[in-house]
Amino acid sequence: MPLVLIALDDTLLDRSGAFRLWAKGFLEEIGAPPEDLDWLLSVDADGLTSRWDLADLIRERYQLTVPSIDLVDELHAGPPAFEKLDPMVGCALQIAGDAGLVPVVVTNGKAEIQDSRIRRTGLDRYVADWVISERAGVSKPNPRIFALAAQRVRMRLGGAWVVGDSPEADIGGAAAMGLPSVWLHRGREWVDDRFAPTQVVGNVIQGISAIMAAAAR
Repeated sequence: MPLVLIALDDTLLDRSGAFRLWAKGFLEEIGAPPEDLDWLLSVDADGLTSRWDLADLIRERYQLTVPSIDLVDELHAGPPAFEKLDPMVGCALQIAGDAGLVPVVVTNGKAEIQDSRIRRTGLDRYVADWVISERAGVSKPNPRIFALAAQRVRMRLGGAWVVGDSPEADIGGAAAMGLPSVWLHRGREWVDDRFAPTQVVGNVIQGISAIMAAAAR
């Protein structure tokens, strides 16, 4: 059974759902209209927008006097408070581990924040280890971060699977290494003609099942 390198945001944890819940409460707190939720989700761009840039956009739109650093702290700490590990995801990881798969989280982001999310949600109980870009000194899709993940669990990178929702960071990284991959489409169509995922699924549970089925063949 293979090494499985799995993304964190919107793969193992529902980062988008947690941000949406936080955003609704935040907009209510500052007296913004409910329809501004779409704007805030758009400028957040699934977390790809710098927290400093997002804080500045929010301050400018609503003419807030709160310092940017306070908003940045809120953006870092607020949404994760709404995150929970789906029990079915935990169950799928447990079954995969019992079957011999070795799941390792590979995520971009700040070490302190990502560490906290993994431990606070209990995800740490279901994975063999994790690698975070800030601590590793290299980010996805660079193959080095995936190689570091394999080293962490003393396994060869050859034959590993990469699972994630990002076409560039996850599937692009897998393609650069010649590894099979599973893309979580989240309602999107695949549009990149440079490379393509081995499997396309709706969620990480289906992704783990697909890998187990492929390994059994």
